[in-house]
Amino acid sequence: MKEPINMSSNVVQGSVLWFTGLSGSGKTTTARHVETILREQGYAVELLDGDELRATVCKGLGFSREDRLENIKRIAYIAKLLSRNGVIVLVSAITPYEEMREYARREVPGYVEIYVKCPLETCEHRDVKGLYAKARRGELLRFTGISDPYEEPLQPDITLCTASYSIEHNGNDVVAWVNARHERRT
Repeated sequence: MKEPINMSSNVVQGSVLWFTGLSGSGKTTTARHVETILREQGYAVELLDGDELRATVCKGLGFSREDRLENIKRIAYIAKLLSRNGVIVLVSAITPYEEMREYARREVPGYVEIYVKCPLETCEHRDVKGLYAKARRGELLRFTGISDPYEEPLQPDITLCTASYSIEHNGNDVVAWVNARHERRT
């Protein structure tokens, strides 16, 4: 009978790369690009997409400040579980309020705030679902950037400008950061 392998000394706590920004800023698109590259490099990676989570584990939550905070608490909990098992977690969620991002920073070891900065006009232009137009017509209440605030991060760990740089450029910046961080930890 083989002795069990003690994995705990070999597991490096995964980082939680939290992509925050307006709807249409490129959070999920950039995170998916980063996910692909990191998988190719052999990292264990999971993407937690805010839209997908709202349809599953966060179903039933509205868009009040309290419900939005509860949404972030649930996402942070899942990210924490994955990261403590060495998984690099990519979270793509608007996370509009500073208090939410501070909560995630406090609760999630390895939290890295990535501000996906993009002008509102560009986000509206990219909006294939027509959500901004509905919000402008008053059909969607509490829509971030229109009838509900987005508080820009004060000191993000990484800022990506998606109106000025390509997905590849921004994704490569994030991957380089991950590679440098994980080299220092091993």
